[in-house]
Amino acid sequence: MGSHREKADKQETQTTRAEAKINDIDTEALFDTIDAVKADPSKGSCKFFANTEWQHGTVSATRISRYRLGAQEILQNYTIEADEPHDLLGTDTAPNPQMLLYAALNSCVLNTFVVNASAKGIRLDSVKLELEGELDLRGFLAIDASINPGYNELTLVCKVKGNGTKQQYAECLEAGTKYSPNFQSITRGVPIHYRLDAQ
Repeated sequence: MGSHREKADKQETQTTRAEAKINDIDTEALFDTIDAVKADPSKGSCKFFANTEWQHGTVSATRISRYRLGAQEILQNYTIEADEPHDLLGTDTAPNPQMLLYAALNSCVLNTFVVNASAKGIRLDSVKLELEGELDLRGFLAIDASINPGYNELTLVCKVKGNGTKQQYAECLEAGTKYSPNFQSITRGVPIHYRLDAQ
């Protein structure tokens, strides 16, 4: 009798959890996480690590083996390759660092947008981010020291379809940029401390 009751309770919980999913985001888990971090701010600490090694030419491999959430170390096993196009001295076997930067920025803003829309109960049919920017290679090639090797500006366009209003989408995009770690890291100009370890 007890096992039947447990099964019924479990099934009811699973149904509730499934209903709580909007756009494949578990909003119940989202609000649980928010409550947990409010109660214990140390649970909000999230630290990432990356190790990049030169392979040959302009090809490198970045290995992601772990990240830390609160006091818990979580193992990962990802390898991200980078190269350069032929016209930029590479062999064009993988995206170059600028393309990966675009992917990292777009996907971070997109994830934040989708989570915010889901928390508001907005069902999405499609979300597409288009990002573009222009570099002046005279900076990278050290031809002119007055020219920035990086971007002076980037343009991001969000195209979205769903059951939300234009105002709601605008709020989600505002939240998507305001709370995106990658967007904020780029736009705030985060200091990077570096040192040489020659062997």
